[in-house]
Amino acid sequence: MPENFDLILSGATIVNHDGRGVADVGVRDGRTAAIGDLSKASAGRTIQAKGLHLLPGVIDSQVHFREPGNEHKENLQTGSLAAVMGGVTAVFEMPNTVPATTDAEALADKVRRARGRMHCDFAFYMGASVENAAELGELERLPGCAGVKMFMGASTGSLLVSEDEGVRQVLRHGRRRVAIHSEDQARMVARKHLALPGAVETHPVWRDAESALLSTQRLLRIAREEGRRVHVLHITTAEEISLLAAHKDIASVEVTPQHLTLAAPEAYAELGARAQMNPPIRDALHRAGLWRGVANGVVDVLGSDHAPHTLQEKGLTGDNINVYPNTPSGMPGVQTLVPILLDHVAAGRLSLERFVDLTSHGPNRIFGIANKGRLAVGYDADYTLVDLRAERVIEDQMMKGRSGWTPFHGRKVTGWPMGTIVRGHVVMWDGAIDDAHQGAPIRFQECL
Repeated sequence: MPENFDLILSGATIVNHDGRGVADVGVRDGRTAAIGDLSKASAGRTIQAKGLHLLPGVIDSQVHFREPGNEHKENLQTGSLAAVMGGVTAVFEMPNTVPATTDAEALADKVRRARGRMHCDFAFYMGASVENAAELGELERLPGCAGVKMFMGASTGSLLVSEDEGVRQVLRHGRRRVAIHSEDQARMVARKHLALPGAVETHPVWRDAESALLSTQRLLRIAREEGRRVHVLHITTAEEISLLAAHKDIASVEVTPQHLTLAAPEAYAELGARAQMNPPIRDALHRAGLWRGVANGVVDVLGSDHAPHTLQEKGLTGDNINVYPNTPSGMPGVQTLVPILLDHVAAGRLSLERFVDLTSHGPNRIFGIANKGRLAVGYDADYTLVDLRAERVIEDQMMKGRSGWTPFHGRKVTGWPMGTIVRGHVVMWDGAIDDAHQGAPIRFQECL
């Protein structure tokens, strides 16, 4: 008797732990049930995917969806819509909302808001503070929690743990890997006068490379003393890549597509405050250092740091309300993560296998995600289908996030997401939403 599946993806080129090869994939009860020749099997739905590459579902482990408190910039529904339109099947959302996610009630509120509204699967970071440090060991194990996020340097929102003793207390309580925004607050306060009014190109002068390096040096020293694993977010300097290479036993590393793609001073001249984010876009020498980190394996994860603000808040509309440095830092990115990285694949800067490692296998490995991040029998049927030959021009009007813009407006790319499948639900296909609002909480091995 022939096998029966809920869904068969037929004839795609699969890229997974076994390399590349043409095969069929069968889905049953939301999980990958078979990989191979399924020409004699039947299914409730069969998708002919010849000519496409079938990847493990892309996981974006750093997004800011701004809900609650700043829904005019983004919300869980619109942010997740942008995610699945860009081929992203799961996201980790950050805690610097209003109120900040610093207790069990705030986390549970986010999970409630997400159910029935988000299109991709989700988890939410618990924000670290001096006040809740002693409770983090319990808070990090709550359902729907991606782990603990700590800001050593101030950015959007009120969360900040800038002193060594506070950092030590956060790292002392709990067991899961702690995600860190690493910039030295004291140095940035001392250099704030270097952020010249109306001159966004001075952003990386104010928040300079030394601010990042000093903070990461402090973090690694304390993490080693406390025996705690850390995940250093959005690395921007060549020096940090060299430093982190010597601490891979305790520290994992994230870089973003924008730091791998844009460079100062050109980005500020062309984009103005659209290019403003924390840590800043730096020069081409630092960008080259990040690429070396990708090539030699120091970098573990690529995350978008999707952090939208409106163009009005950025001071880029006719009724400008802000002028740098009073313009907010952050840019959208979840919908463009896959296209921008596939364009780097097309240009030969990144192999497709390394792309899969950084966006699926890496998050699975670093964060201990249960049943996700691998295209393998028994894992969740999360898939990103891409056309490596498709050429598109990224435009603001394509963006489904509430802010409605991208720093990559006008950029021609080769490689495009054609399908987003979440636990067997074909959520997006060929630019249209098919099976909406299928998001569910991500589970983690350390919390089962």
